[in-house]
Parts: sequence; C-alpha cells; structure tokens
Amino acid sequence: MNTFAVIGLGKFGFHVAKGLAQQGLSVIAVDQDEEQVREINEYVQDAIVMDSTDIRALREAGIGNVDVAVVSIGENIEASILTVMALKELGVETVVAKAITQVHGQILSKLGAAKVIYPEMESAKKIVKKMVQNMHYETIDLSITMKIAKLTVPSFWVGTSILSPIFETDYEVKPIAYKHQGVWYSSFEKDDILEKGDILVVLGNSAHIEALSKKI
Repeated sequence: MNTFAVIGLGKFGFHVAKGLAQQGLSVIAVDQDEEQVREINEYVQDAIVMDSTDIRALREAGIGNVDVAVVSIGENIEASILTVMALKELGVETVVAKAITQVHGQILSKLGAAKVIYPEMESAKKIVKKMVQNMHYETIDLSITMKIAKLTVPSFWVGTSILSPIFETDYEVKPIAYKHQGVWYSSFEKDDILEKGDILVVLGNSAHIEALSKKI
C-alpha cells in the first residue's frame, strides 16, 4: 500500500491529507503551524509540527520513506522550492507540488516534481466550465438509468438532419424535441436541419448523456 506525506496544511493540503486518509491510505501530515497539525491529527496516521525545509527533520520523521509526497505550501515560494529539493535529496520517488505561478511551477518541475498542480487556476477553470455548461446543457433524471438533456446545438451537429441516424449510432441518444427560431417542434421531417442557436432535447441512458456532455 502506498504511503503519503502531505506537507503544508492550508485549505488545499488539509483536504488532500484528509481525503487520502479516508481512502484508507497511510498519511503523514506536516506543517509548521501547531493548530493546523492539531486539526488534521484525528484523520491521519501521523501529524507532525516541523520545518519542512530542514532535511534532517524530514529524515528523522521518516518522510524519506514515503512513496508520494505532496508539497502544498501556500504563498512561501522559497519554502516550497527548498522542501521539494530536500524531498528529492532524501530519495522520495514521487513528489507532487502545488504552485502559485507558472514560473514557480516550472522551477518545481526542474527540481524533480513529477506533477505540478495549480489549485486556484484549476478550480477557476472548473467553475467557468460548469457555469458555461449550465448555460448550454441541462439534464433531467427520469430514473437511475435514463436522462433527458436539453442543449444548445453544438457545432458538430449544425447542418445535420434531426432524423439522422448518427444520434443513435454515434452518440446513443434519441432527439425528442427541438426549438428553431423560437418555435418548439416534437415531430420531425427529413429536411428539418439543425442550425446554429437551435435548442435540442435528447433522451438516453445516463452514461450516454454524461458522455455527450463531455464532448460539447
């Protein structure tokens, strides 16, 4: 079973450490702040107050023996860099490091971080994607296995007949209504061609509806 160290217990690091521990994994949590260490203590195997830039302290705490170390130090870029350097010197095979800026991330990668993450940036992207998706893609659960999706016609369907077999053969959904120039239609002809700005309602298995949402 993989063992983990999470260094830096701000909001991101705390949730990473707690999440890993809740998966039944062995986690050592480290921070200089005693209060943050106390807060995580009930969730993890070991929680230590420590200066993570001190390689001797890391070695004595057994951090060099973990399989994966997550460096989640906040705004202190120098401490983040020195910690990654110390971990690599101790022989930690996989170091995952949080970066504040692109330049910070590039430095961490050059120092040997296997993966650099940008939590604030990634979180913002997810929020934007969700907001945009909600504007153009809505779903209704009919049952555990069936869903209806209402969506703005994506570019790859513009110019397609609503009776085209591609909906069922390529996407495994069935069109049941569409809105064109402000008017809703639920019965179709072969020459009903989807145009940019049309709204389409499709029915399908939940998995296929979810797969469709990822293609839009």
